[in-house]
Amino acid sequence: MATSSLPDTAPAKESLVSQVLSMSRPFWMVNIMEMLERLAYYGVRVVIPIYIAQADEIGGLHFSQTDKGIIFLWWALFQSLTPMVSGGFADRYGYKKTIALSIVIKVIGYLLMATQTAFYPFLIGCCTLALGTAIFKPGVQGTMCQTLTKKNSSVGWGTFYMLVNIGGFLGPPLAHFLYGISWPMVFYGCAAIVSLNLLMLFTYKDPPAGGEQKGNPFRVFWITIKNIFNLRLIVFIFIMSGFWLMFMQLFDMLPNFIVDWVDSSKLVADLHLPDFMLQQNSTRGAQLTQEWMININPGLIILLVVYLNFLVSRMRRVHSMFIGISIASVGLVAAGYTTSGYICLFGILIFSVGEMLSSPKMNEYLGVIAPDGKKGLYMGYANIPQGIGWGLGSWFAGHVYDRMGDKANLALRYLADNNGVTGVDRTEAMNKLVEVTGMSHQEATDMLWAAYKPYELWYQFAAIGIASALLMLLYAKWVKRYEAADV
Repeated sequence: MATSSLPDTAPAKESLVSQVLSMSRPFWMVNIMEMLERLAYYGVRVVIPIYIAQADEIGGLHFSQTDKGIIFLWWALFQSLTPMVSGGFADRYGYKKTIALSIVIKVIGYLLMATQTAFYPFLIGCCTLALGTAIFKPGVQGTMCQTLTKKNSSVGWGTFYMLVNIGGFLGPPLAHFLYGISWPMVFYGCAAIVSLNLLMLFTYKDPPAGGEQKGNPFRVFWITIKNIFNLRLIVFIFIMSGFWLMFMQLFDMLPNFIVDWVDSSKLVADLHLPDFMLQQNSTRGAQLTQEWMININPGLIILLVVYLNFLVSRMRRVHSMFIGISIASVGLVAAGYTTSGYICLFGILIFSVGEMLSSPKMNEYLGVIAPDGKKGLYMGYANIPQGIGWGLGSWFAGHVYDRMGDKANLALRYLADNNGVTGVDRTEAMNKLVEVTGMSHQEATDMLWAAYKPYELWYQFAAIGIASALLMLLYAKWVKRYEAADV
């Protein structure tokens, strides 16, 4: 496999401003489209763990954590494995056409999620949204690859990641406002936002994919499958799958963990946070909502990712990923180690630094090593690690959280083991525990924390992350012989 379609000679490092100014109109337009798509996506994504599985959420679906894991497993498979095929189709039929198709499918997905409350119909809605997202990604990222050069790719992907996270940062307050109206309104509002991208398609000229613009769909599919059988690519996908398994728990499991265990009342009082960021809790008082706590992640990325990627632009991309995965693993443990809102936020900040050094570099690395005419194809491959890691991680985390972290389930276990009380509905578990023990809700929560140590569930996910980081270091040594020094 060719290491790059660009010269191997490293150019003199240009200033940050000159690199930003060198980027073309299609680059900026697809970045804005990605920002709008992420605004809608994270408007749903950041609150949906609560909607699906939180036992005491008014208007929620009240599925189990294992059910949530199954939903996220299929969501991950549709969203992250489909680009393996759709990337080749984007190269063959054009990026804008595939983006247009994806937007229509995404709107249908949001509408299904708004109207379906039974398990399987809701799952179909989630998978439809995932399918649309999967088709959207290679078109946008293929356009990115065609408009960037090796000398500005680090800053270009950093800029892309910054704008993605502007959408991600605005998504939680949007969701907080919309589910204040009703849960279905969250999905209707996001459908309206993502449909704006149909208008954005008229604002730029589709760059040529650069590949062979012929062949029927079956031939395109065969080329897609054939090209993945490359040892270096397969090893890279395997390593990054471990990273994504760890990474996605910040968005899939930490929201439920925060609602169950984290007390941010001191943080709220010390910082005098505004009401729109808060949610009243009958036992802990005013709490910073879980979506705003996790929102510190895109907030920090918006501020630092472009400059941080500029600083490491001369570092080998695989080395940046090694450092980033290691830091993110430490941050994940810190976020869930105590019930303190301050420490949880600190852990999320550490995680975010690691994310900035690893996640954008994965796309950048594959974009640089992709041969001419296969940029969309390789951007499709970039989603495979996320699909494997997120899918397996969701299934695994659902079972782990049901057993080790879900407060309602731990309350049921305590009632059965210590008081002989059984047959209590999960949605009433904490109220029954308070009634039987005579404790307050907070005292009962503290007692469950001390008895069952739910923070220990994070160790196994961090261990997977650290193992991935070490494998990335070995991978860097192995591929050094095949790659230019600036790859």
